[in-house]
Amino acid sequence: MSTALIYSDEYLKHDTGNHPERRERYRATLSGLMADEDLWDSIVKIAPRAAADEELLRCHSERVLAQVGRACLQAATYEHVMLDSDTVVSHHSDAAARLAAGGVCRAVDAVVGGEAETAFVACRPPGHHATPGRAMGFCLYNNVAVAARYAQAAYPDLIKKVLIVDFDVHHGNGTQDIFYDDPTVFYYSLHQYPWYPGTGEACERGVREGEGYTLNIPVPAMTPVEDYLRMFEQGLESALKNFSPDLALISAGFDAHEADPLGQLTLNDASYERMTKRLKEAGNGRVVSCLEGGYNLKTLGETVRTHVQALS
Repeated sequence: MSTALIYSDEYLKHDTGNHPERRERYRATLSGLMADEDLWDSIVKIAPRAAADEELLRCHSERVLAQVGRACLQAATYEHVMLDSDTVVSHHSDAAARLAAGGVCRAVDAVVGGEAETAFVACRPPGHHATPGRAMGFCLYNNVAVAARYAQAAYPDLIKKVLIVDFDVHHGNGTQDIFYDDPTVFYYSLHQYPWYPGTGEACERGVREGEGYTLNIPVPAMTPVEDYLRMFEQGLESALKNFSPDLALISAGFDAHEADPLGQLTLNDASYERMTKRLKEAGNGRVVSCLEGGYNLKTLGETVRTHVQALS
């Protein structure tokens, strides 16, 4: 079966101005995919849907939804409103963020329903820093977390256990927080450490029933590629030793790329290809990848193309 691409120009309506997470990232992503005509023609194109309040509230408090909605209303007057020193919204950002979270849910439908074997969601804003009680770090809603909860709720007989693998250069503190006491969702992250947001030490392993279902691999800046890939493989083997997922979700941040301005790791396109092919084996035939970071507009498109080609 083929790979599905969930995308929409509605993601361009999240206007952040002169900001690392800006509209040109989406354009670069799509341009990279379209440049490979054979790949583009083989992809199943699917439009996202908006996530409903009920779906967002499985991961976030009502306070988060109210905060984002209120800020976007204010942005109708002030153009841009800052939720924190990193996170900016415009008038249509809430709608775009709901399409981002709902787009990953739509991707779950595609792979569970047999429309495609794998899926990539070319969405923005990203999501993995959004916590149960706070939008932060460029993120409004936690796209991958919302999709994991959606998969379990919509397909209770098929999707009981979900593996989330996060190779963004930054630790996905929000995803970790949401599932920290949950043994049905395994969160596995490799990230530069110490680095924003300061979380993700190896000792953070979950609590109560969820203890042992969070695995963090802190990676020092400028770690050689082969060392990183060895850590990735060892961590994945450890995660899968006693956890058999029915679905694998990838927080696909490409800011660990050697040319990215917001990271200090040394991955290249071949690194992402290797990791993606390995993760495709881990999801029991169901793999959904969601765009997180990646801020070099000159390299992002080709890196995403390599990732989606590997998914295919």
